[in-house]
Amino acid sequence: MTESARVGDRDYWHALAGSVALPNQAVIGGQQVDARSGKRFATINPATGALLTDIAEGDAADIDAAVAAARRSFDAGHWRNQSPLARKQVLLRLAELMRAEQQQLAAMESLDMGKLVRDASGNDIPTAINILQWHAEEIDKVYDEVAPLPPGNIGLIRRVPLGVVGAVVPWNFPLNMAVWKCAPALAAGNSVVLKPAEQSPLTALRFAQLALEAGLPEGVLNVVPGFGETAGQALGRHMDVDCLAFTGSTAVGKMFLRYAGDSNLKQVWLECGGKSPVVVFEDCEDLETAADQVASGIFYNQGQVCSAGSRLIVQNSIRTKFLDLLTARLSQYQPGDPLDPRSGLGAMVEARHAANVMRYVEAGRREATLVAGGNAVQVDGSGSFIEPTIFADVHPDAVIAREEIFGPVLAVLGFSDEDKAIALANDSIYGLGASLWTDNLSRAHRVSEQLVAGVVGVNVVDPINPAVPFGGFRQSGSGRDLSRHAVEKYTALKTTWIRFKN
Repeated sequence: MTESARVGDRDYWHALAGSVALPNQAVIGGQQVDARSGKRFATINPATGALLTDIAEGDAADIDAAVAAARRSFDAGHWRNQSPLARKQVLLRLAELMRAEQQQLAAMESLDMGKLVRDASGNDIPTAINILQWHAEEIDKVYDEVAPLPPGNIGLIRRVPLGVVGAVVPWNFPLNMAVWKCAPALAAGNSVVLKPAEQSPLTALRFAQLALEAGLPEGVLNVVPGFGETAGQALGRHMDVDCLAFTGSTAVGKMFLRYAGDSNLKQVWLECGGKSPVVVFEDCEDLETAADQVASGIFYNQGQVCSAGSRLIVQNSIRTKFLDLLTARLSQYQPGDPLDPRSGLGAMVEARHAANVMRYVEAGRREATLVAGGNAVQVDGSGSFIEPTIFADVHPDAVIAREEIFGPVLAVLGFSDEDKAIALANDSIYGLGASLWTDNLSRAHRVSEQLVAGVVGVNVVDPINPAVPFGGFRQSGSGRDLSRHAVEKYTALKTTWIRFKN
């Protein structure tokens, strides 16, 4: 069987998922260890409800140990004092080890959080590897500066690593988000303590194991699985953590800001929630492609994407036509076995989250017109699945138009003119992503300038590339992931002023 045939075969993925070794211990100081309390927690396959494995449940004591290991490694200089070229070579070896296990990592993520294995193997895992490789290749091309001082003085301005970086990442793209934080932080010479989401810790743990195999010194990358209120809070409040990077909800992001204020004023970089608008103008000639992208933008990963295009703002003159095009695509997004490459939607990450999404669906039934979907379903008699759902006639003040649902639910609003479209798009506490569809070049420039969003796509929805910064305005957070700007978060400018005799 060819490689392309294998990755398209349900039996292949079920066999691989049944044989892959699932890591279940923390990685602290280069060692795989149980939690100091001896506690463990279950990680469940949300597509079946079956137990995958019991994971070491780290808490404050384990965070203390991990931070201490990170501090020792940083102070010893075994990593930060290596040349940028040497650090690059280790991270490139790590990328190659991940690439060799790409299918196993994809199966692991599908089991752990219910995502389609087709998406994990075809996009999510390769993207994580490419981002790691991009930052590895970047780090020996970051130049320092010399200030223009008077004769007899030299001002050297260098970017230096901060020290111990804490990273708390979400469950929706487990390995991707871990790499988004860890790759630039490690490339810059920091030591890292990573707390993966309790719903999907498996690939982060395997990432740490592979990092050691690649030659990363002990204690430079530590991974402590556990719960937000214990391990996450302990990391946020820790007095010896110099910087903390977080991706997750806005509510939890605000907690990390408070933790920093209550502790050592550590730098906190947040990538939080979103309610991204997609604005479709009547002068968009290719409505078929627009409909393809709008559907993908809200239904990919079951809508569990911070920058998902969850608000469709479409010009009234084409509203009916565009909705027809959109609903015609729903057959491509029907729930099914995540390990079957033919399935259209995977499972929601857990039953509790699925129930919360369904509460939003019920609110939508009361305040808007249900166009399609709206039901929780099971696949093969089990699991947490939700149909792709579209609501029309949504008022701008409706709950489903304002709050982040984090599920496969699209709210459709209409507009008459450009000013109204911009006002609707910006009517949100968030400012993460936005998209507009038009074939008028002047409008594309004019509207994109006025949209309040960190990333604006013109005739594309939710574009991602390691060369382009990603992050938001307003309550979507601060700082940027990806691109050369990501390294800025994990370094500080250090000035050395030298005065000498002429």
